[in-house]
Amino acid sequence: MRPFFVYKEDTIAAVATPAGEGGVAIVRVSGPDAERIAKEIFSRSGGRNGALRSHTLHYGTICDPKSGAPLDEVLLTLMRKPRSYTGEDVVEVHCHGGPFLVREVLELILSRGARHAEPGEFTKRAFLNGRLDLAQAEAVLDLIRAQTDKGMRLALGQVRGELSKWVGELREELLDILVQVEAAIDFPEEEIELLQREELTTKIEALRKNIAGLIVSYEWGRLFREGARVCIAGRPNVGKSSLLNALLGEERVIVTPVPGTTRDVIEESINLGGLPVVLWDTAGIRETHDQVERIGVDFSLKRLEEAEAALVVLDGSCSSSVEDHAILALVKGKKGLVVINKNDLPQKLDVKEVIIEAGQKDMVSVSAKEEIGLDDLKHALRKLLLGAQSEPPIVVTNLRHKAALERAEEFLSQAAGALREGLPPEIVAVDLQEGKEGLEEVVGAVTNDNILERIFSQFCIGK
Repeated sequence: MRPFFVYKEDTIAAVATPAGEGGVAIVRVSGPDAERIAKEIFSRSGGRNGALRSHTLHYGTICDPKSGAPLDEVLLTLMRKPRSYTGEDVVEVHCHGGPFLVREVLELILSRGARHAEPGEFTKRAFLNGRLDLAQAEAVLDLIRAQTDKGMRLALGQVRGELSKWVGELREELLDILVQVEAAIDFPEEEIELLQREELTTKIEALRKNIAGLIVSYEWGRLFREGARVCIAGRPNVGKSSLLNALLGEERVIVTPVPGTTRDVIEESINLGGLPVVLWDTAGIRETHDQVERIGVDFSLKRLEEAEAALVVLDGSCSSSVEDHAILALVKGKKGLVVINKNDLPQKLDVKEVIIEAGQKDMVSVSAKEEIGLDDLKHALRKLLLGAQSEPPIVVTNLRHKAALERAEEFLSQAAGALREGLPPEIVAVDLQEGKEGLEEVVGAVTNDNILERIFSQFCIGK
């Protein structure tokens, strides 16, 4: 499916590498004047000033055509359309990565007729020129923002078109069904022969089931894309900060025997087998008259409410306290684990009582100080966040895709119901057409330019 939108075919330029000092920076140019600008500002070494060969690195000097002053020795590559990222003529200048120098090179290019690219405009042009569909284009952003190897692989699979291929196959199946229904509309006198209602209902239900499987995969994909937020909660001095340090493998948080040492929320990230997890170490939850500690406790309660899961830390060397009971009551209906800390000491905690109060949550016994049981805790936390199911063959990671698939599933359900009730084929066809448009929306059949602007505005400039 080709995009519906057109754009002004001017020439854009931007720095494609991150801001700051580096060994090399890349300034990217795309559009009809890209090659002309390159010829005006670039001189090949050895006086070789013939035509630039496409898809080849050329060594030479960037010079200001007005003054003749050299700016930098660079590598330049020209990629003529349509064999480029954007589908237009693209030039990339690989210069030294000093911020001032990079800015001078970019300003020289802009002075020769290019304009500064908007965020995501290179990828937007790749979409509009049919080099990528919309699902692939959005996955480029996921690839840039990936926090773990697993998130990177999921994004790369979508950039390569795995989701698009799957959705395309579902769309082809739906088109076959729609053709049969429309044939019954065109030849009403033969409806009984053309419209095999029971057979078509079975096909639609099978198609709907496949779409539902994609929708269910969203929560898995969202966690790998965005990460999970986990709050470490407990009363003071049960070892919350020690547990965070142990999970991180470094002394990130101050640990003392004095209750209430942690006053603010400490946020750190860990990688659980490819799943990015943000851990919030919070102030000990208890009643207090200390104004500063009270603020910390309020922050703790707020983070506990916002988190997708909780690690409730209890001191296994002590009997449970009033504060322990209160915290267990707070998380009773929330996804979480009970972490019995200090298992290197004689145990006094009534575990059966804890199990009842925690709402049958799984328990893990550890010693943060001696780093005992940490692998079991990480495994249990990953299982808690992702569930016990195996990884789906295709994973949806984008909320827009999920919403479009839900729309497709809803209309297919209506179409199946219309067939069962013996409604006219015209009504069935309308529902099937709406379902088809829902599938097409995933890969780019978007008729609102504002949606495109919102999608690509999330990209960095230069991509």
